[in-house]
Amino acid sequence: MFNRYFKISVLGLFMLVFGFAGAQNNESETQQKVNQLIEKKAEYHRLTNGEIDGYRIKIHFGVESENAKTVRTKFSSKFPDINTYQEYQQPNFVVLVGDYKTKIEAVEALKKVQPEFNNAFIVKGKIKP
Repeated sequence: MFNRYFKISVLGLFMLVFGFAGAQNNESETQQKVNQLIEKKAEYHRLTNGEIDGYRIKIHFGVESENAKTVRTKFSSKFPDINTYQEYQQPNFVVLVGDYKTKIEAVEALKKVQPEFNNAFIVKGKIKP
């Protein structure tokens, strides 16, 4: 009878030791996978300059650079909490505002902006989150 208990105890200890070692191995593999995902995300961030698909509001476009600067300054003074961007999209100088992840967010902002800039409209583009 002692021999039987001894065998069961040794078998239980054996399973416990190798089970623990297997758990550590799985934990190590999981950590490696997490590290790989972090590296992939960092690489994607570098390739896209941290920009994602989203929406902005176009408040001006025209061939005169000075007009675009004037509109941008006017907007910034009325809405200082909204980012502004001036781009050259041949042949026009364009003023875009905001960084909206969803169209709903852009529509809400457009409602606030349109009384001052009645020709404003929503455009898809790359945004800075």
